[in-house]
Amino acid sequence: METNLDNEREKLLWKMAKKRVGFRRQLASYIIVNSFLWALWLITDQHCYGNDTICIPWPIWCTLGWGVGIAFSYYGAFIANTPNAVEKEFEKLKGKGNS
Repeated sequence: METNLDNEREKLLWKMAKKRVGFRRQLASYIIVNSFLWALWLITDQHCYGNDTICIPWPIWCTLGWGVGIAFSYYGAFIANTPNAVEKEFEKLKGKGNS
């Protein structure tokens, strides 16, 4: 007979698995699209923004902007939402309630 706590843990693990698979798909899209953009920039006229001494390639904006989103997605999928973190917080709160 499965307890309610085991069922909740399985739901949490299922949710974590979905987030991690979603992150891997986002990362694959990020790599493919950004590789295409940089290749496109390299084979075309390589237009840059900035003055003559500093050349800022236009694909950098896509790479950096999307990269920030990927970093947050990684944090949400692999760091912030782990079962051990939830269990540790539960034990911490349970300990405070007894004091």
